[in-house]
Amino acid sequence: MRTSRILTLSLLLATATALQANPKVVKKVPPEFPTEAVRKNINAGSVKAKLTIGADGKVLEVEILESEPKRVFDRVSIEALKEWRFEPAADKQTHEVKLVFRNDE
Repeated sequence: MRTSRILTLSLLLATATALQANPKVVKKVPPEFPTEAVRKNINAGSVKAKLTIGADGKVLEVEILESEPKRVFDRVSIEALKEWRFEPAADKQTHEVKLVFRNDE
């Protein structure tokens, strides 16, 4: 009996962790392509960011983990990601996203 309780608890924890790992986005704000990138003839790039999301679904903090090219898209990514909203959760959580930039003009 004790073994089945431990297994059940492990499954519940794994499910809770999986749910927290992928919070549902309810509002996405796309970042603008920076004019600085256009001036420098940079037509593409990417940013990987870690979001801290409050229990109310608002983005509390944005940390840039990777960016290519360095720092070109960071500011516009942070501004846009701070406007994203997620479904409320029981507790504060973190989530990683990757934004890909392309200027087709």
